[in-house]
Amino acid sequence: MVDEFRGRKSYPSQNVLAVVDFDLRFTYVLAGWEGSAHDSLVLKDALTRPGGLKIPEGKYFLADAGYAARPGILPPYRGVRYHLNEFAGDRDPIAPKELFNHRHSSLRTTVERAFGTLKSRFKILTQRPFIPIKSQIKVVVACCALHNWILENGPDDYVVDEATWYANLPRSSGRVRDQEADIREWAAKRDLIAQQMWTDRESARDNEADAIPA
Repeated sequence: MVDEFRGRKSYPSQNVLAVVDFDLRFTYVLAGWEGSAHDSLVLKDALTRPGGLKIPEGKYFLADAGYAARPGILPPYRGVRYHLNEFAGDRDPIAPKELFNHRHSSLRTTVERAFGTLKSRFKILTQRPFIPIKSQIKVVVACCALHNWILENGPDDYVVDEATWYANLPRSSGRVRDQEADIREWAAKRDLIAQQMWTDRESARDNEADAIPA
């Protein structure tokens, strides 16, 4: 049993799937999967269980590179610059896929901030608790619920402002790649979004250039 919970870490852990909104609130949490469970398996469980994760029609969630592109899930391009500090200085995106990844990373930083705040607030989540696994699952969900309540009823000393966060950007931990291949329809949708972003940016730059007096 313990071995099942021993994933990439050297100690037993849970694989927790969570959805975060742009106010750093947890809108869905699925805890209890063993640390060795594959991300794709946990996501499939979340999407198929009664009362599980629902993706609104016409919307999609941004996911990390550990997932494949599938209905309602858009990960970044693999093998393309992603983290914001990789674009620091004069190293702007030079192609549609890089621009997509840059904007994807800018938005997904919200997830990193939410988890950073949660772990700073509840230290029990950063160390191995000596309580039964069933209780550990409840602790994770309860901490997320309390986190949401505190955000709504502030003030809050644990939320790091964006400027400070960007100055100390973390890098996402290495993730096991999704066992499933990208679904062609959603990979194509990602390509269309990336190309439209690029076209819009280039058009805006051309308009700015035309507006500069000689």
